[in-house]
Amino acid sequence: MDERIRLRLDVAYDGTGFSGWAAQPQRRTAAGVLVATLDQILGAGVATGLTVAGRTDAGVHASGQVCHLDLPAQVWRAYAGSLLRRLARVLPTDLRVRALTEAPADFDARFSATFRRYEYRVTDAPWGAEPLRRHEVLAWPRPLDLTALEQAAAGLVGEHDFAAYCKRKEHATTLREVTRLDWRRDPDGLLVATVQADAFCQAMVRSLVGAMLSAGDGRRPVDWPAGLLTRRERSSEVTVAPAHGLTLVAVGYPDDPAEYARRADLTRRLRVPAAS
Repeated sequence: MDERIRLRLDVAYDGTGFSGWAAQPQRRTAAGVLVATLDQILGAGVATGLTVAGRTDAGVHASGQVCHLDLPAQVWRAYAGSLLRRLARVLPTDLRVRALTEAPADFDARFSATFRRYEYRVTDAPWGAEPLRRHEVLAWPRPLDLTALEQAAAGLVGEHDFAAYCKRKEHATTLREVTRLDWRRDPDGLLVATVQADAFCQAMVRSLVGAMLSAGDGRRPVDWPAGLLTRRERSSEVTVAPAHGLTLVAVGYPDDPAEYARRADLTRRLRVPAAS
């Protein structure tokens, strides 16, 4: 069998024009565009096994997405010095490969990850979102209280069953550990929620944001979002925040590459077949 090289790709994209990450027939997706571009440069089917850290939904952005793929060693040797610039020339402007590096064979972008970190941006300015940022900032129609948002967030940190905030999949767990959930108000007035966990189930981040926003504008008490953690089914009271305010900003991996395989084995036992 020909020797193959595993490559890590650090990817960013504006999700506005994509129907999510995963390839879908007749739909423009980030993975579909990336594979088509690699096929154009390297030849059809030369790059194989594209695997992503987090399958973002339609309209969700990424500045710190990570994926891996495999190339024949002779192809990598031929293109190693030029592939990044070739991708920059051919890819559409709403998708960029920011780095492309050789990785150990047991690196798995999805299962070796130790955390995913998202940011959600909201403005409560009475005039709405600034025009140049309208694709990444949610305009909220009511004033938001930062203290109330922070109090609502505090009760959601830790390991919980987030069934009330997830779109349930058959045989999939909704148990997750949220290691960071906080809000800040930037100097420009934007409110930014930072959410980090070992993994997320589908729609979880936007559901958490939707619940916290209802506490932040005073329509719900600040302990209401945490109170939903007693539910074992998705709550119809939770409004899923719009996709365009959400950005995947970072994916973490073990500092020691020797730990990639062990982490992947552990994650598979805990998560399969849960969504990443």
